[in-house]
Formats: sequence, C-alpha cells, structure tokens
Amino acid sequence: MKTVTQTARLTGVSVRTLHHYDAIGLLKPTRVTEAGYRLYDDKALERLYLILLFREIGFPLRDIKGILDAPDFDRNRVLEKQIELLKAKRVHLQNLIHLAVGIQWIGVRDLHLDGFDVRKIDDYSTQAKALWGKTDAYREFTEKSKNRTQEQESALARQIMDFFVRLGAMKDQAPDSVAVQDWVRELQAFFTEHFYTCTPQILTKIGEMYAGGGSMTENIDAEGGAGTAQFALQAIKIYCSR
Repeated sequence: MKTVTQTARLTGVSVRTLHHYDAIGLLKPTRVTEAGYRLYDDKALERLYLILLFREIGFPLRDIKGILDAPDFDRNRVLEKQIELLKAKRVHLQNLIHLAVGIQWIGVRDLHLDGFDVRKIDDYSTQAKALWGKTDAYREFTEKSKNRTQEQESALARQIMDFFVRLGAMKDQAPDSVAVQDWVRELQAFFTEHFYTCTPQILTKIGEMYAGGGSMTENIDAEGGAGTAQFALQAIKIYCSR
C-alpha cells in the first residue's frame, strides 16, 4: 500500500489531482485509514496509469471514467487501443517536427499556412517534408541524427548556446573582425559536422532565424547579452558575402 504522497511521487501526479480523482469517482483509494489517509494498492496504481495514458492521448476525464467503469471493460483490449493511439500520436509529433523544420528552411508562404489550423497539421507537415525532404541537407540531417539519444541532442544544443556565450564577449569588436569571422567559420563547421552541409545560403537562413525574434532570439541574447542574435546575423551576412 502506498500513501497519497507516495503515489504522487511515483506517478508524477499531484496530490491535489489525486484528491480530485477521488472526488469525482475516477480513482478511489483502496482504503482510507481512521486518520483519513488515503492508501493505494497495485490495482489502484494500475488504474491510475491507465488514466494517465488516456489523458496523454487527450481523453476527457468523464470519458475515461466511462471506459474504465464499463461492465465489459477489458484491460488488454484497452491497452492495445492505447498503444495504437500513442503510436498515432508519435507519428503526429514526427509530422510536427517535419513542419517546424520545413518552416525553418522554406518559410511559411510556400506551405500556404493561411489561418493555421491544427487539424490540418499532418497535411502541412506533408507539404513541408515534400519540399524540405527533397534537399540533400534534409537527407544528411536525417542520417546524422537518426541514432542520437536525447542526451546527445541536449549536449549539441548546449554547445550551440556556448557559441553565443563566446560571441557575446566579442560584441565590442566589429562584425567583420578576424575573431568574429573566425567564430562564424567555426559555427558553420559545427553545423556541417553534426547536422548537414552548411552552405552559405543555409548559414544565412540560420542567422536570420537567430535574429528573427521570439524565444530563439531571447535565448541567444540571454546567453550572450542583449543584441547578440542581431550581431550574429551581421557577422554571418558579412562572412557569406565573401
């Protein structure tokens, strides 16, 4: 038996949420002690995991309760359906990635995103993949990233941000100075080594993305100081024009 606090820690669900599930009859504790402490056994924990899987897929609590409390409830059949839906969600998330990468390299105008509709996200991502997926850069990106772990991806992201820490310390120099231009050359080589052959055209697009506003610009400026993203774009444009 586990207490409500232990159950919360084990599953990542807040104690308040568990109390709410109890109140609406979705997940009753196995036993309540005389002191009023809720206790959960393995069967209750399994039901909680089923609830969390349904929530991850997007089912409302009322529907989840109806499924789990149905007289003909079949645990294995429900799990098979959850696995099927989670696989579909994985495909959908992969499509989101293709969409984001497509927008990054070819822009939204070519994707005809007039009034973005999340219900059409798979159609949009298909367009993005069709356009971006034809490029040598995309094929190289796919090949180099296919076996990387999440930890490796995070390490690469950290290395990119370290570039901007270094650049931030050089903002007192001219963007066409030797040191700053060497920085651009290193950045280009880093992308070529880990992602795709970073041509001057691609590098320019990267620079425009860095200085284009939003969270990416904010993150870069947070690492290197205000104006770092714009300074990077200036330096990249000079480098690519030569």
